[in-house]
Amino acid sequence: MTKKETTIQLKTGVEATPVAMLVQVASRFESSVYIETEDNKKVNAKSIMGMMGLNFEKGVALTIIADGADEEEACEAIDNYLSGKVE
Repeated sequence: MTKKETTIQLKTGVEATPVAMLVQVASRFESSVYIETEDNKKVNAKSIMGMMGLNFEKGVALTIIADGADEEEACEAIDNYLSGKVE
């Protein structure tokens, strides 16, 4: 299991379109991928409904948790997306 701390740096926070993009990024990987907020709410990053329920925005710190064959790559890709390094 790999965990990575990150902070959302997307210009628009995490609204419908960015959430859909995040789910697409997470879905590229075999590993189970979860996003955990500071208040310990944990959601499957491959679930658009779950991710929409988090309702977090720019500047929010969270943890990416991945478990599986490509867990490190999954964490890195999601971190790159959320931190605004790739769009």
